Amino acid sequence: MWTETDNQLVREFKFSDFSEAFAFMTRVALLAEKADHHPWWSNVYNQVTIKLTTHDSGNTITDKDRALAKAIDGIM
Repeated sequence: MWTETDNQLVREFKFSDFSEAFAFMTRVALLAEKADHHPWWSNVYNQVTIKLTTHDSGNTITDKDRALAKAIDGIM
């Protein structure tokens, strides 16, 4: 579930292993590139944290962030 924290949509994902986490990140990367809206993220072994905010709009949450979050949810 996405939460709004510090003007960002934030969600943590947990997978069975590093390979699953990395495959997920690859799918998210393709969505982000298509949307021309790139997340901040981190990965440690089987955990991925994604933060979405729109820098061009003063680091606030916009429809671009909500759309990408929805697309990411769609691949889960």
